Amino acid sequence: MKHPNILYIHSHDTGRYVQPYGYAVPTPNIQRLAEQGVLFRRAFCAGPTCSPSRAALLTGQSPHSNGMIGLAHRGFSLNDYSQHLVHTLRKAGYYSALSGVQHVARDPSSIGYDQLLSTKRGDAGAIEAAVEFLGHAPQQPFFLSVGFNVTHRAFPEPGPTEDPGYCLPPAPLPDTPETRYDMAAFKTSARLLDEYMGTVFEALDTNALADNTLVICTTDHGLAFPGMKCNLTDHGIGIMLMMRGPGGFTDGRVCDALVSHIDLFPTICELLEMDPPEWLQGRSLMPLIRGEADEINEEIFSEVTYHAAYEPQRAVRTQRWKYIRRFGDRMTPVLPNCDDSPSKDVWLRHGWRDRAVAMEQLYDLIYDPNETNNLAGNPSLTDVLSEMRGRLDEWMHATADPLLNGPVPAPAGARVNDPAGLSPSEPTRDA
Repeated sequence: MKHPNILYIHSHDTGRYVQPYGYAVPTPNIQRLAEQGVLFRRAFCAGPTCSPSRAALLTGQSPHSNGMIGLAHRGFSLNDYSQHLVHTLRKAGYYSALSGVQHVARDPSSIGYDQLLSTKRGDAGAIEAAVEFLGHAPQQPFFLSVGFNVTHRAFPEPGPTEDPGYCLPPAPLPDTPETRYDMAAFKTSARLLDEYMGTVFEALDTNALADNTLVICTTDHGLAFPGMKCNLTDHGIGIMLMMRGPGGFTDGRVCDALVSHIDLFPTICELLEMDPPEWLQGRSLMPLIRGEADEINEEIFSEVTYHAAYEPQRAVRTQRWKYIRRFGDRMTPVLPNCDDSPSKDVWLRHGWRDRAVAMEQLYDLIYDPNETNNLAGNPSLTDVLSEMRGRLDEWMHATADPLLNGPVPAPAGARVNDPAGLSPSEPTRDA
């Protein structure tokens, strides 16, 4: 098989709040992609913060293993940029190009792309550059990353088709005028995201590239609402993932297997019949696509170390159970790790700043899919709690998680917020 082109098209802070996942968020172009490819219903990020999530996908490792434990624009980085996917693909003859958001390096030229198309002109520039690239695509197979910012805060004003009076806020939030308005604004951003992605998909069709292009459409983590982004419940780690193209990613199939962003790198290696690099921690999706297995992962893991502020947490999820462990001695929310918003204001007015946070959380995802009833103290579930603790401990040791040795310092020169603060917009300090 001729090596397929790869289009990695991605967004900020979208979670699964798009049409193919059943939400009242019309995204017809993303829906069409799902209907032509494979939709993964239980896909998760390896860290529900921007740079750690993207770095995990592009290196096939958990954030604490690849070094990206915080935000690139605040001074965090990969341990080794040669572990980025573009370098492995180059050995297979791929030409790589970047258009729009990347968020794994402060300086995009340090990543190793063959061509930087547009990284400073916003979403409009990203679209224009990607369409132009596809109109003059190289003869060799290419890897094109196209990243959009539009679903990141601040959202645009709700459009005429997104009336706040008829919006339902996401599950962690109460139904109030403020949260309805906030969700209407997100829906407006999602509509624009869909239009942007649709323009790129159309360029594939126009240039007769669609049949031999593997499209990977995803986002970094959950919505930028309280209790979602930067949280290890499914509201934070659940992500959209659709793939379409050669190798069996066709026919509008729906997959319910547990999969992680770190599984994409080994999937590409198997699809291209390449030996996977030794550092990969994920598992190829190809047995699922070929129908040889119903599951490839008994569990998936996710983590937070830094976002705006230090908030070390680790989690393990199976099909039935979720276990979250917090580290350190902070017993109240780290509010700088929640983006400012009308929804955040609602929680703050009702005492969020002083609400206790549990150091251990255990959730039964069958009876409690919204993860609101912490069962860690339930004596009838002692065995389950012990098993989930063991799964997490084993993974942390196997991956040499630095949290095992105590608090994890930020790199010299990194900018972080005070965990006791209120907003990520407050003055930062050197790590």
